[in-house]
Amino acid sequence: MKTINKLGTWIVLGASFSVVAIAQLSDGQTKLRAQRHPASPPYFPPPSGPPQFGDPLPGLTTDQLAAFATGLEAFQEVDTPESGLGPIFNNVSCVACHSLPAIGGSSAILETRFGRLVNGHFDPLTQLGGSLLQQSAIDPSCQEIVPPEANVIAQRQTTPLFGLGLIEAIPDAEILQNALYRKADGITGRASLVRDVASGQLRIGRFGWKAQQATLLAFAGDAYLNEVGITSRLFPQENAPNGDTNLLALFDAIADPEDEEDPTTGKADIDAFADFMRFLAPPPRLPLTFSAEWGQSWFNQIGCATCHTPILWTGTNSVAALNRKPARLYSDLLLHYMGMLGDGIAQGAAATREMKTPPLWGLRASAPYLHDGRAATVDAAIRAHDGEARYARDRYYRLNPVQRRQLLDFLNSI
Repeated sequence: MKTINKLGTWIVLGASFSVVAIAQLSDGQTKLRAQRHPASPPYFPPPSGPPQFGDPLPGLTTDQLAAFATGLEAFQEVDTPESGLGPIFNNVSCVACHSLPAIGGSSAILETRFGRLVNGHFDPLTQLGGSLLQQSAIDPSCQEIVPPEANVIAQRQTTPLFGLGLIEAIPDAEILQNALYRKADGITGRASLVRDVASGQLRIGRFGWKAQQATLLAFAGDAYLNEVGITSRLFPQENAPNGDTNLLALFDAIADPEDEEDPTTGKADIDAFADFMRFLAPPPRLPLTFSAEWGQSWFNQIGCATCHTPILWTGTNSVAALNRKPARLYSDLLLHYMGMLGDGIAQGAAATREMKTPPLWGLRASAPYLHDGRAATVDAAIRAHDGEARYARDRYYRLNPVQRRQLLDFLNSI
């Protein structure tokens, strides 16, 4: 890796961050990663009282609660160019995009994906920095753009992280078995088979809009590289600005992998992020009103539950809080053909018009809706359904206003 051999200034573009001046080393040398900026003040959700968004799972041991707290603090820490930020990135911390209605939630922040579709073949334009556009840079000269070769451009918004430990703990066999059930309306959801970078095994993907990651550690490592620009043992190679390795050599001054394990704990930042997500409780449910109880009936009758499966079960797990527990996520975690609602991006095992069924738990706190945030309301999101979901959508149209209100009351309770 080459570095700049003179003093310079890193400028963080497109993010709420001050200019940081650092000493850059002579040619052929690299800098060690500096400390990240700790969150101030640290926040810890109370483990008792009525369930709240952002709480840890009930039933965690003292050590597991400590791992959750450590992960929560790491989740809020801010990276700088000195700690390895960039040279291209989308934000400076995890919490910057996962903050609503509590830490670990979602946000209305959108990222950009691009690629080229020719004769049905999708090219992510990896050699030009695709398919993810990093919208910020530590210097103007390495700012990425959507290349003119791209003829597919899509927006994706941040997904909430609540309850992901339960989702991770659902056995692959449970998801596969659900895919084999004969379903009405010609629905043919399929499991996303991916190579898990953390274990090297073929696993069923379940995280991300395209179910492109199978484990929380891989999910954390992928996000740390692609959203913050921090390399790790799982993803040790930096993203080159629009694929330009010369620019990467010029502006990547921190030795890779940047996210190193703490010799005391044996854990790196990505392990702490995974602990936080694994031990983060699912969204709290609200008591069903009379209207919402009727809405639950309409949800089942019009076919929403065919894809938005109300409950999947975790398997045997060494963590008691995750052992054989119901995950009331309202998703089958399968890929479905979504017609014009698909984003046009092929990723992992998912084709251009396939999307994973998004979990509906906590829906009331995750507006705007759909992968690109096009729907301001749940009603608008349902009306925009297409592909395999068109029959359920059409039945929703045929509900009378009172019945639709009841269905929406139910969705805003789960």
